[in-house]
Formats: sequence, structure tokens, C-alpha cells
Amino acid sequence: MTSADCVVAGCRELLTCAGPLPKRGRALRDVGLVENGWVASSKGVIVFAGTEDEFLARISPEPGAVTLDGRGMVALPGFVDAHTHLPFAGDRAREFGLRIQGWTYQQLAERGLGIQTTVKATRAASLDDLLALCLRRLDRMLLTGTTTVEAKSGYGLNLEDEVKQLEALRDLAALHPADIVPTFMGAHDVPPEYRDRREEYVRLLVDTLIPEVSKLGLAEFFDIFCEPGVFSIEETRTLVQAAKAAGFKIKVHADEFVALGGAELAAEVGAASAEHLIAVSDEGIARLAASDTAAILLPGVSFFLMLDKRAPARRLIDAGAAVALATDFNPGSSHLSSMPFVLELGVFTLGMTVEEAINACTGNAAYALGRHNTVGSLEPGKKMDLLLCDIPDHVSLAYEAGRNPVRTVIKNGRVVVEDGRRAGPR
Repeated sequence: MTSADCVVAGCRELLTCAGPLPKRGRALRDVGLVENGWVASSKGVIVFAGTEDEFLARISPEPGAVTLDGRGMVALPGFVDAHTHLPFAGDRAREFGLRIQGWTYQQLAERGLGIQTTVKATRAASLDDLLALCLRRLDRMLLTGTTTVEAKSGYGLNLEDEVKQLEALRDLAALHPADIVPTFMGAHDVPPEYRDRREEYVRLLVDTLIPEVSKLGLAEFFDIFCEPGVFSIEETRTLVQAAKAAGFKIKVHADEFVALGGAELAAEVGAASAEHLIAVSDEGIARLAASDTAAILLPGVSFFLMLDKRAPARRLIDAGAAVALATDFNPGSSHLSSMPFVLELGVFTLGMTVEEAINACTGNAAYALGRHNTVGSLEPGKKMDLLLCDIPDHVSLAYEAGRNPVRTVIKNGRVVVEDGRRAGPR
């Protein structure tokens, strides 16, 4: 018998999302459904996920083991948010009002607003300011079931303030139960002081920022915004080469507004992910489908910017790409942090099935971060990151649109949200 110190018993539906990752094509519809499912863990690691009869035959709860009643509930893995811009200061509510009046995201950027507004506020904020902001945001994310969060810098655009953002992420990892995956995005935009000499900023990134951030060990990934008016294909290639040489894994903001070829480049350089892809070309879809590069779709952007165009999720899935979903939480183009809402948008606006959207928010998202061996599914050997949702079946994750179904969150075998409220110490 295997001992366990945490047991979730008798779930109406248990979605293990088990199986080889990433899931592609028809495999993306397999959520590993077990009726009357049980899950058990020891010291934060899953030791069992399956039926009641199998549990009784194989698992021995320790004296004093935490046991949660899953009757009437749907259990699934903790959500993995694979694309956020978490550590920023200020807001862009005024610009949101202008967009409602018809201004485009690009028009705002041309007038020095957009990302530059947040750069100014983030530069003025202290490390403690950023840390306090991020803790509140992470608590909101946790309440909606997010247990692993990728977080990008990119609102400093100089060494001091990029490092400040990444130091906030480092400190967060010690203060909050959610797992933080840090990404350096000094190539989010060209800062205002380099607007008329952008080549110098690219050189500054290559010669100073990339090597210094690498030396400090504050980030795992390097991300770049490959888009007209931001960084060209040639500049992206130069920066990617420098980042890879410095030891970073690569992510690319690709083909968000224009089919520039960012997806093709991401696949070519072996990037972990290409992200956005609203305007991805047929060739980009084919290249991603034939590669190990994940396609992270951010339906909140089209929703929040009120765009008619959306990422071609159906074509990407049918071609065989490794599709994931994420929030793109940021103050300008997707000011939303709820993964259940992103799951709903995947279904209602991208044409995904509920099962595809669930896997895209869990196992495939974990794959996009290189975390699929530890999170993203409920299988022995992985972290006990589990959600209990107060819904009659998993289809209701989308069918009961507009509400947060998450009642309990277990992170590393510890209850951190109970009855919809934050539980225990940070």
C-alpha cells in the first residue's frame, strides 16, 4: 500500500488530462475523464489518480491526512497561465476610453501612449510597490484556479528597471504559493529615449541587457515583440541569437497584427513558443505544426481590443500544432487575469471544443513553459495542483459562462483556496 497525506475523494468527474504532452489534433479532446474519481498525494506529489476501487486497493491514508469531499464536484489540474505581463505599475483606463471611441492600439502607440505609458509608471515604482501589486494580482489569479504563472518584464526597457521587475518576480516566488516562471522582455518595445536611434537600443540589448540579466540568473526565457513598428524579423533574429548564446530559452510575440513571419522564425530557431498569432500565415501554421514550438493563443486580446480578427485556433489544431491558451494579462491589450474566462473565450470566440480548451489551459500550457513533467495533468509523480469546481460536469466550464466555478485550490498538496476564499498563509 502507498501512503498519502492528502486525498480528494469521490469527484463526480475527475479530469486527469493525462497522456503524452503536448496534445495535438484529436488527442487535444482527451481530458482523461474518470467518474467517481479519487486523487491522492504525499508531500505535495501525486501518488494516485483513478477510480474508488483502485484507490481502496492501493492507497493507505496516513493518520491525520487531509481529506476533501469531491462529491458533486469536477476536479481538474491547476491552470497554467503561459503568457502574462504581471509586474507593471499604473493603468491605462484613459486609453481604454479612447479605444472605445475608436482609437486603435497602433494609433495610441504612435502618440507615445500604449506600452510607453506603462513604462513611465513602472520606472517610477519601487521594488516594494511592484511586489505589493503582484501579490494582489496573484491572489486574484489563484482564486480562479491559476497555480503556475509565466510573467514577463518589459516595462522598464533599461537595465535598472528591467532588473527591478525581475527581482519582484524572484521575491514573489518566495512569498506566494503559485509557481512563477520568469521571462526577460527588454525587447517589448523601443524606449522613448531611443526612438530616433533604435539600432543603438538593439545593440544595448545585445551588449549589455541580455548578458547582465543572464549573469544575474533572474529569468529563464527571453521574449521579443516581433511586429511592424516594434522589432523587425532581422532585429528579432539578431536578438534571439544573442539571447540563446546567453543561455535563455526563447519565446516570440509573433504575428499579432501583421503576418510578418514571426511564427516561421520562432519555429526555425526552436523557440519554446510563438504567442498571439492572430495574423499568422498559412506557412506559419504549417511550420508550427511541424515543429516543437507551442502556439500560445491569447483570445483576451481580440476581445479586449474589440477586434474582428481572431487567432485561427481551428486551423492550427487541425494542422497538428501544439495549441495552448493564456490570458496575456497586461494593462493595455488584455486586462484580464481569469483562466476560466480565457477557457470560455477559447470556446466561444476561437471555435475550440470544451475539452480542447481545457487541455490548452493545462497540459499544453505547461508544455509551452517546459513544465509538463511536473504540472499540467493529474498523474503520479507530478505536483498535486488540483482544482475542485462547483459545476455538474466539465462542459459547464464553458456552458455556465461568466462565473468563477473554482471553490477549492490545492497547490503542492496544500489547500490554498477553500470555499472560494484564500486559505492559509501566503
